[in-house]
Amino acid sequence: MTPLTPGGANGAARDLAADRTDYLAGSLADEAPADPLALFDAWMQDAFARREEHGDLPDPTAVVLATVDLTGPAPRPRTRTVLLKAHDADGFVVFTNKESDKGRELAGDAQASLLLPWYALQRQVRIEGAITDAADQEADDYFASRPRGSQIGAWASDQSRPVASREALDAQYAEAEARFADSETVPRPPHWGGYRLRPERIEFWQGRASRMHDRIVFTLGADGSWSRERLQP
Repeated sequence: MTPLTPGGANGAARDLAADRTDYLAGSLADEAPADPLALFDAWMQDAFARREEHGDLPDPTAVVLATVDLTGPAPRPRTRTVLLKAHDADGFVVFTNKESDKGRELAGDAQASLLLPWYALQRQVRIEGAITDAADQEADDYFASRPRGSQIGAWASDQSRPVASREALDAQYAEAEARFADSETVPRPPHWGGYRLRPERIEFWQGRASRMHDRIVFTLGADGSWSRERLQP
């Protein structure tokens, strides 16, 4: 097996196996907050501060949602990037077309995980748990806050379905735009809503030198309290 793969501005092969990154950006002490949600809030604030001060963490709310497709001969894990739009003691909320692939997969298996990859800070957070539907009012409120173009796009796109061409997709958008041209507000489509992941396991990862990374995992107990332990890298 060769470690080379095409890449580079000049088209030359790049040796991926030889690429190295030093993880020297920070540490995660044993004295970290005992409440994982408090630690998450602190790290999220750090991510926004990094964007404002350095600009190299463009979207702190970008989160990789992992689901399982059960429709084939064997379960198939699937991932995609979505945006985290709310979080509180009841869980972490994302919004989407519920007739999309991820919506159908969550209907078949309501367990999922989220990954927040804050590469500029050499950090990541993994969150695992069960998915429930967000309340209709919560979905209505968030949909109303979206730019009008995004609202129309939610009506125009049959997410995850094939489309004949970009021109056909643009035509669908134009039709939806014309449909609501005389409407001051665009209503939330019945197929569009939110999912709330109620965390059962949250792991915080901080890169460290010599690949001796800091990993602290919180696990939710039957009594609703969190236990914490450090994992080996």
